Order: sequence, then C-alpha cells, then structure tokens
Amino acid sequence: MLNPYFLQGSSSEQNLVQSLINEQLRMYGVEVHYLPRKYITEKTIIKEVIESKFDDAYPIEAYVENYDGYAESPTLLSKFGIQATNEINLIISQERFSTYISPLIKNEQNIKLSLRPKEGDLIYFPFGDRLFEIKYVEHEKPFYQLQKNYVYELKCELFRYENEIIDTGVDEIDDLLQPIDGSDGGTILLGSIQRLTLVGVGVTATATASVVNGGIKLITITNRGGGYTSTPRVGVGSAPAGGITGIATAVMIGGIVVCTDNVNPSAQSVQSVRIINAGAGYTQSPGIKFIGGGGSGAAATSVIENGIIGIVTVTSGGSGYTTSPTITFTGISTVSAAATAIVSATGTITAVHLSNAGAGYTLAPTVTISAPSSTATGDFQINEVVTGSVSGATARVRNWNSGTNILDVYKVNGSFKVSENIVGSTSGASHPLLSADTSVQSDGYADNDQIESNADSIIDFNERNPFGQP
Repeated sequence: MLNPYFLQGSSSEQNLVQSLINEQLRMYGVEVHYLPRKYITEKTIIKEVIESKFDDAYPIEAYVENYDGYAESPTLLSKFGIQATNEINLIISQERFSTYISPLIKNEQNIKLSLRPKEGDLIYFPFGDRLFEIKYVEHEKPFYQLQKNYVYELKCELFRYENEIIDTGVDEIDDLLQPIDGSDGGTILLGSIQRLTLVGVGVTATATASVVNGGIKLITITNRGGGYTSTPRVGVGSAPAGGITGIATAVMIGGIVVCTDNVNPSAQSVQSVRIINAGAGYTQSPGIKFIGGGGSGAAATSVIENGIIGIVTVTSGGSGYTTSPTITFTGISTVSAAATAIVSATGTITAVHLSNAGAGYTLAPTVTISAPSSTATGDFQINEVVTGSVSGATARVRNWNSGTNILDVYKVNGSFKVSENIVGSTSGASHPLLSADTSVQSDGYADNDQIESNADSIIDFNERNPFGQP
C-alpha cells in the first residue's frame, strides 16, 4: 500500500517536487534561449506557413538529456550532399515556462500558442552556437508523479534556415545569419539571398610612375578589324638584349560593320590599344600583332621615344569610384603623358593604363588621381532593414563586408536599381548600388541546380505531353 505519510497529490507535495526539480535544473542545466515563432503569412486552405519571424528570445535553464553528444546521426551523407542532422533533447520546467515565458508572449501578435512550448519554435544552444527547432514536446514524462507532470522534454533538431526573419536583439543569436567558413577556405551562405555590390566610402587612390628610355610612347590603330567575339591578346615585338619588352591591352568597340566581319551583333572591332608597360631599350619601333579573339584584320603601329613613362604602379586603390577618374602627371616634359584608370566592380582602382606615355621626362613625375565622387557613409548592421532610395525595395541585412563593399540581404521585397542609394534604417548607412546579383546563392551542399539541369535533358516540357501521346 502507499506510504500513509504522503497524501499522494496534495499541492504542498507537488510544489515541493517542482521546487526540487527547478533547483536541479538551475544546478545542472545550461541557459538556453527560447524563441517563439510568429506567423506572419499563411495559406488560407492548408495553413502552410509562408512567412514567419523570431524577434524575441527568452533565457531559461534547461537540462541536456543526451549529455554524451548530439542524438541520432550527427551528419547525413547522401547523393544530395552532406547535411547536418544534429538532434538534442532538452528538459525545462513547466512551472518556469508558465510563470515566466507564457505571460510575456500571450499578448504578442501572431503567436498561436503561449501556454506551453510549441513545435516550430526555436531554441538557441550556446555551447554549439546553434539554433535548434522544436520538433516534438513531450509533457507526460516522467508520468504523473504525485498526480502531476513537472517538466517538458523538447525534442529538437538543428534548424534549417529558410529566410525567416531573426531579429531578437541578442547579438549571439542574430549573428548566426552571417556566412560561416567553408572547408575550402571560402564562405557558405545558408538560405536564399541576394548579393549587392555597393560603392565604398570615398578614399582617393594613389600611384607612382617610372621613367625609361627607348620605350613605346604610343600605339596607333591602322585597321580596327572585325568579327572578334572576345578581346584579342596584343603581341608586342621583343626588346633588344638588356631591354624590357612592352605589354599592352586592346580596347574593343561594338556596332561597327566592316564588310561582313561584324554581321554577328555581338562581334566587335579593336577601338584602341592601351600600354600597361612601355618597355625599354628599343632602338626601333616594335611590331604590334593581335592574337586570338575569333576575329581578324586588326592592325596597329607603335612609336618609341626617350624619357617616357615606363609603368604606372597603383600604391593604393582607394574606394568609392564609380567611373574612371582623371589622372594627371606633374613634371617637366616635352609631351605630357595621358592615362586611364581601371575601376573594379567594388569601386577601387586596380590599374592605370597609358594611352600616351609622353616624352622628355628627366625625373619621374608626380601622379595625381582625382578623388571619387562617392557619397557613401557608414556601416550596415546585421538584420536591419535597408531600402532603395529610388525603387523603394526593401530587404534585411544578412552580412556586410566593408572591405569588399559586399552586402548580402534576404527577405527582399521589390527590385533594387543600379546607382540608387541603399539606406540602412537603423545604422543610417548609405551606399550607392553598383550591381545586384539576384541569383540564389548556393549553400555549398545541395545539388538542386545539377539535378534540374540533368532533368531538363531527360524530359522536354515544351511538348504537350512529355510522357506519351495525348
């Protein structure tokens, strides 16, 4: 028979057991954060969740039941790639949840259930710096001791991010949206995102120049040729022994019809030749030849001179350039040099090519590169909303790299326009947009694109019925 000194279910006995359990959880547990899911948009028929967000995080003590490691298979290897399927079982106090978390979330909008933890909510596990999704809540284990249940057992699985908004205000949680290091030394961006290349804060580039004798002053086009589908290489005649052979690059132009060479609208002709290195030690003008590119007919001649600019070296690429800046050579000469700066996709100066190497320089001139016209300011913050100043498009910040001026965003609403300012709602940062990559970034694991491409070669959906006759 039962012990007569226990009432087997009195409130005082149940409260004692609950207090002991709470104390045990505080002693042997770990502090996790509970993130309730808020349902923003659902389908009306089958109630499929279209949009959801997590903007609250509540610390609570939990006991890790599978103390010897993550439960089940930690890694799944299949023909679809490698997937982490870590699972973890956590035990939390029913009383702590009902008296601490429930009152805080019961009046929140878009929360469906506040009386207990619910499937689909998240748990932030600090030791692994990971988010786990609650897959099942067991509320009857242990089974009615003293006629009551005291804990919830949360069976959780590693959360697979799918563009949910995570903006809890807890840095340790919100920074999980940033790229993680890949095994190949690169980064893996999880989830569907857009990559925006922005103009950096304006910093003026700097460069230096050298002076040589017997170098190539100028290369003049005598025949543009045609039919080039790619830029041909420019071959420069070798310098005599002890000299330096020049290096040059071609600049192409489209829309010029030379006989039938450029019938193909994408075909181009050679517009000009820029000098990368003027060389040195030439006693006569070297020959110029165009190699490859799929076209023919292009021809050019060169002129050599003494006291010319041999090579321009960029010492600092600066930032914030959207167009090629003005380059000035200051020094005594008979003919002043002229050059064009090469602007990278990120708004820096990567090289300076000479269109005319000048003549008569006795000392290396001072090279001045004009300042960028960038009005960019500030750094974006993780998870803040950014807005296009012209398009009105909005998105949330996934990651911001101020060194490369790459902004990864998610939850994009609308289409950003090149040249408009991308403005942060919280940071106040503002940067002009250079380019936007709207293609979904690969997460490094899934083989969706390869499977889809192979499927296209098997089934032709241009037919009325690819599976047989109608």
